[in-house]
Amino acid sequence: MPLFIPPLIGWALGALGAAVLARFVANEWRRVNDTLHPAEPAPDEVVREKFPTLRRDPRSGVYHPDQASGR
Repeated sequence: MPLFIPPLIGWALGALGAAVLARFVANEWRRVNDTLHPAEPAPDEVVREKFPTLRRDPRSGVYHPDQASGR
């Protein structure tokens, strides 16, 4: 006697399997990306590296890069 699964149960099992597979792939994707890129700087840190803080010289009124940052 051949194995017969009613279509509704077959579709439900297929959808469940697809959801489990999608979740597994998403978790693996995150794990691999965390391994390859362990510590990316936050967007604020990237902006601070490119654009130093400017401080106004009280005597001349001219803006200069902040000397405390060591740049």
